[in-house]
Amino acid sequence: MGIYEPIHHQIGMWGENFKTNGDPNTSASVIVEVDNKLENESETASHEMLAPSNKYDQEASKPIDKIQRRLAQNREAARKSRLRKKAYVQQLENSRLKLIQLEQELDRARQQGLYIGGGLESSHLGFSGGVNPGIAAFEMEYGNWMEEQNRQICELRTALTAHISDVELRILVESGMSHYFELFRMKSTAAKADVFYVMSGMWKTSAERFFSWIGGFRPSELLKVLVTQLDPLTEQQFLEVCNLKQSCQQAEDALSQGMEKLQENVSVTVAGQLGDGSYIPQVATAMEKLEALVSFVNQADHLRQETLQQMSRILTTRQAARGLLALGEYFQRLRALSTLWATRPREPA
Repeated sequence: MGIYEPIHHQIGMWGENFKTNGDPNTSASVIVEVDNKLENESETASHEMLAPSNKYDQEASKPIDKIQRRLAQNREAARKSRLRKKAYVQQLENSRLKLIQLEQELDRARQQGLYIGGGLESSHLGFSGGVNPGIAAFEMEYGNWMEEQNRQICELRTALTAHISDVELRILVESGMSHYFELFRMKSTAAKADVFYVMSGMWKTSAERFFSWIGGFRPSELLKVLVTQLDPLTEQQFLEVCNLKQSCQQAEDALSQGMEKLQENVSVTVAGQLGDGSYIPQVATAMEKLEALVSFVNQADHLRQETLQQMSRILTTRQAARGLLALGEYFQRLRALSTLWATRPREPA
């Protein structure tokens, strides 16, 4: 648990900064949770053993019953943990056997002269061509999300030009905010299917990936972009945006430090004792540690969501609408940059 202590400290500071805005309905805490259930439950049981039990004989038996239930829960949790690890090991062993088979087929293909131009068709290697169904569903949902995003951008631009009432504009703003929150929900589901896919930003364009941080935009950097589009701001608004930016940077630093420690921990685990030809135990243990990576993605998206909510609170309805429009257009331009870069004319070698 030691690798996450800096996160708790920094996240606590971030939450306190948000609370100073005086809005009792605003929650801006970011909690990095990497649970160790067995340890927590054991600790709880230890505290319950010390509970007062000298008043009635009937009451005296209650802590013992609770302890027995806790111990039973601990045993069941440990049993499930062992089963998960056994499944990991079995999966890795199957992957190792498949890899050996593919290497043998590759050697045979080379001997038969099928290895041409440095590559082989997947059919020669026996690949199934299967796709992670969770990621396939996410990509389909994200395509629909993008279409709706483009429609909302056009609607916001038209509404701001037409000078509609703030009541009507507020409806568009809330719809735009909910649309981003839906993306965070989709990403959370996709991270459970393949967290590396979400972390790498493979669902984004190349220019978007260039600015990516833990699978999405970095809130503090985005605030820099938006503030220049929202002038004029009142002195109070400007101060609150500056405080928000500082709080975001603190939370980002805490998450980044936690990520670095997790990477270091997993790297050491995978390395283990190199040179003996065995890797199943090390990789199985590393996979267990990597379960924490899903939590980092979720916490980063939580920070992004809280930042959008705080900006909506600080700004007027019309400013919030302009901010959402600027945000949408910014990402559109990054996608356009990716396309132009990929299709740029190249000088002959």
